[in-house]
Amino acid sequence: MNKIKVLIADDHSLMRQGLKQILELEDKIDVIGQASDGKEALDKTISMKPDVILLDINMPEITGIEVLRRLKDIGTDSKIIMLTIHDDREYLYETVNIGADGYVLKDSDSDTLIKAIKDVNEGETYIQPNLASLLVRKYSTKEDNPKEKTKKDLLTRREYEVIGLIAEGMNNREIAEKLFISEKTVKNHVSNIFKKIQVSDRVQAAIFAYKNNIKKI
Repeated sequence: MNKIKVLIADDHSLMRQGLKQILELEDKIDVIGQASDGKEALDKTISMKPDVILLDINMPEITGIEVLRRLKDIGTDSKIIMLTIHDDREYLYETVNIGADGYVLKDSDSDTLIKAIKDVNEGETYIQPNLASLLVRKYSTKEDNPKEKTKKDLLTRREYEVIGLIAEGMNNREIAEKLFISEKTVKNHVSNIFKKIQVSDRVQAAIFAYKNNIKKI
């Protein structure tokens, strides 16, 4: 199996080196480069074509948010995980709209980071559960949409279970194992959930679950 090629973009050298050491312990991940500012992150993404980018939100030259926006504009194939701290929640709402593939807190344990990298590399969207709650607070500052409850009522009991597990940060395989159903069935449920609540990714689905107090049954 080919290793997952990762680019680490963070302006703090100690953070980059720490992440590199953690990831090098995982035999399925290869750190192919590092970037200390937004411009370098853009240049190295284009030249090195990593599978996954760990991208700090706050960086000099060009911010992580702007790097994300530019990479999405040019249609990069690289998956992008935003590295953030709790105080960055004001910026997270914007990155959700732009379409980051994952969100991980900088003080997360190594298992969480590695899971996020593997999930987004497989086409999933990863959101750390306690980070989702911060995003919900931002969304909740907007006026509640009366249609939200109607959307919630459209979900079947099984879809209710699935979206609750999405909000816990589980990927399709983990949900399948938890509910004793096939991964293909989970994918069908996820697709139906997205249509019913009118979202386009797992992050938005998790936010919907938190806002509507949906928990697994």
